[in-house]
Amino acid sequence: MTEPDVTFLEYVVKALVDHPADVKVTRVVDEMGVLITLDVNGGDMGKIIGRDGNTAKAIRTLLRVVGMKNNARVNLKINEPEGGRSGSSSKTVDEAVADM
Repeated sequence: MTEPDVTFLEYVVKALVDHPADVKVTRVVDEMGVLITLDVNGGDMGKIIGRDGNTAKAIRTLLRVVGMKNNARVNLKINEPEGGRSGSSSKTVDEAVADM
């Protein structure tokens, strides 16, 4: 059975992107809580991050609420696609969103 947080994330992300077949969600549980890693098509990164990172922030907030409902601390890591960024910045997608 798929966990509720993964089901929720897949539903939301697949509704936002142009390439839903490329959406890949990985869930890892450790002593710090739940880490969900999201991979999407390079062309869909802008849709997931949103203007000023607002879409990514909203998804993270909603995932935390889903996690609280299930007594779990949930964090989301958005993986950058291969070759998805020019070499001008050394920040990861998550660092750039956190700075906003």
